[in-house]
Amino acid sequence: MSKSLNDTIHRVTQRVIENSRASRASYLELTDRESERQVNRDTLSCSNLAHAFAGAEEDQQAIKAARGPNLGIVTSYNDMLSAHQPYHRYPERMKIWAREVGATAQVAGATPAMCDGVTQGQDGMELSLFSRDVIALSTVVALSHAMYDGVALLGICDKIVPGLLMGALRYGHLPAIFVPSGPMPSGIPNKEKQRVRQLYAEGKVGRDELLESESASYHSPGTCTFYGTANSNQMMMEMMGLHVPGAAFVQPGAKLRQELTRTATHRLVEMGKDRDYRPLAHVIDEKAIINAAIGLLATGGSTNHAIHIPAMARAAGIAFDWSDLTELSSAVPLVARVYPNGSGDVNHFHEAGGMGYVIGTLLDEGLAHRDILTVWDGGFEAYSKEPGIDGDALVWRDPGPSGDTEMLRPASDPFQPDGGMRLVEGNLGRACFKSSAVERERWTIEAPCRVFEDQPSVNEAFKRGELDKDVVVVVRFQGPRANGMPELHKLTPALGVLQDRGYRVALVTDGRMSGASGKVPAAIHCTPEALGGGPLAKLRDGDIVRVCAQSGTLSTTADLSTREPAAEPTPDMGMGRELFAMFRNFADGAERGASAMLASGSL
Repeated sequence: MSKSLNDTIHRVTQRVIENSRASRASYLELTDRESERQVNRDTLSCSNLAHAFAGAEEDQQAIKAARGPNLGIVTSYNDMLSAHQPYHRYPERMKIWAREVGATAQVAGATPAMCDGVTQGQDGMELSLFSRDVIALSTVVALSHAMYDGVALLGICDKIVPGLLMGALRYGHLPAIFVPSGPMPSGIPNKEKQRVRQLYAEGKVGRDELLESESASYHSPGTCTFYGTANSNQMMMEMMGLHVPGAAFVQPGAKLRQELTRTATHRLVEMGKDRDYRPLAHVIDEKAIINAAIGLLATGGSTNHAIHIPAMARAAGIAFDWSDLTELSSAVPLVARVYPNGSGDVNHFHEAGGMGYVIGTLLDEGLAHRDILTVWDGGFEAYSKEPGIDGDALVWRDPGPSGDTEMLRPASDPFQPDGGMRLVEGNLGRACFKSSAVERERWTIEAPCRVFEDQPSVNEAFKRGELDKDVVVVVRFQGPRANGMPELHKLTPALGVLQDRGYRVALVTDGRMSGASGKVPAAIHCTPEALGGGPLAKLRDGDIVRVCAQSGTLSTTADLSTREPAAEPTPDMGMGRELFAMFRNFADGAERGASAMLASGSL
C-alpha cells in the first residue's frame, strides 16, 4: 500500500501553485487561444500548402488530401555530438511508422546542438548556456509553419532538452513527446578515468596517456555514461511523463530502442485532437515540475538543473526557485549513487533497476505526484515499470528489488535522508551546493580566499604551488551577464588534487560546474553575479569565507559595505561571442533561469 503524499512536497507544491497563479493562467489562456485559432491545413492558401508538401515525396498526396495527422519532427542531429549521432536515421524511420497508423511526418526543422564536453575550458563554452535560448527559438521557428498536429522532439544533451521544451511550450496546444536515443556502452572504469585526469593535472602523465584514457571512456555513439546533465535530462523526461515509459537509458542500436521509438511515433498520433488529446501545456504543470525536481534530488543529478528547472517552469508560466528546491531536498531522500556520486555509470544504473525502480520506490513512499498527466495512457504509475521485448512485442515489467544496493536503494532505506542539493546564502549571495557528491566532513569549509577572474588563472596558480593550503577559491565574473556563465569543469582535477593532499578546499563562483561535478565542495551559480556589483566583486585575497551546506551558509567576515567592487572585465571577442552580446545584456539571474529570452518581459 503506497503512502499518501509527503507533507513537505504537498506544501511546496501548493506554494508553487499559488505563486504561479497569475502567470500560469496567462500562459494557459494563450495556449487555449492558439488552439482555437490554430491554422488548419484545409484553410491554408494553395500556395502555402503547395510549398509545405513539395518536398514530402511519397507523403505528398496524403498531406494534400489531409488523410490523417501530420507530425512535426524537431531534430538536434549532428554527428559530432555522440549522443545525437544515432538520430541520423530517426526521421526516415518515423515517417514509415507514422504511415503504419494513417499519419504522416515531416522534419519541421533542426536546432543547434553543441557538446559541452568538447568546449570545456575553451572559448566556445561561453556560448553554451545561451545555446539553450537559441534552441528554444529554433524550435519555435521550426513549428511556425502551422502544419503539425503533434511534435516529436529529438534531443538528449545538456542545453538541448531544456531548450526544446521551452520552445515547444510556445506551441503548448500541440501534443509533444521526447524521443531519446540512449547511452553508449560503458568504457573504462570511472575511477581509472578520474585517476588519470588527476595525474595529468599534477604533470605525472602526458597528453598521449590522457587522450588514450579519455578515448576509452568516450568511445562510440550514445550519451556519455556518467550521470551529468544529459542523463539527468533523461531522468527528468521520465519524471515529467514526456517519454514512452522506460525509454531513457536503452542503448542505441538495440531492438528495444527501435521499438520504443516506433511506439513513441504511434503514441504521438494517438494524442492528437479528437483522440486521446494531451496538449503539452497540460502535461507540463506545477506537479510535473515538482516531480522533475524530486527526481533530480533523489538521484543526485546535475547541478545545471538548478538553472534549467526554473527556466522550463517559467516557460510554462510556473514560478519555481531555489527555496522550493532546498525545501524539497529536506524531504526527498537520496536513493541513487551514479558516477560521479558513485562508482557505476548509467548503464549499471539501468541494469540495477533504473528509472522504473526509482519512480516505484518514490511512489511507494509518497514522494512524487502520482496524478500528473503524462504522454502515456497508463499514467505516471506506468513509469515505475521497465520495458522489454517478448517475442516481437514491447512489454513492461516490474523491475523488482534493486539489482545493486551500492547504486540503488529503496526510499525507505536511502543513502542519505535528504536530497542531493542545498541552498547556501548569506552576505555573499545565494548559491547551490551539491551535497550528495561531497563527503559530510567537507560540508563546512572556512578558510582565507584566493580570488580569480578566469579559469586558467586558477590552474596556473595551482601549478606554481600557490594553492597548497586551506583555501576557498573564488572565481568571479563568470555569471550569465558577464560571459554567458560557462562551466568551470577544468578546475575539478586541480581542486581534487589539493583535497587529496589533505587541504580543506572549496570553490565559490557565479559560474557553473559541469553536471559531472564531483567531490570538492562548491557554492556555484552565485547570485547576484559579480558583474553589476554583486558581493563577489568586493572580495579580496585573504578574506575569510565560510561555505556550509549543513547550516546553508555562504558568507565572509569581511565588511563588504565599505568596499568598491572590482573593475569589470571587458567581454572577450572571437568565436562568435560578440554576437551573443544581446543575450548577455538581457539575461536574468541564475535562480530565475539565466535566460535572456524569458527576461524579455513577455513571460
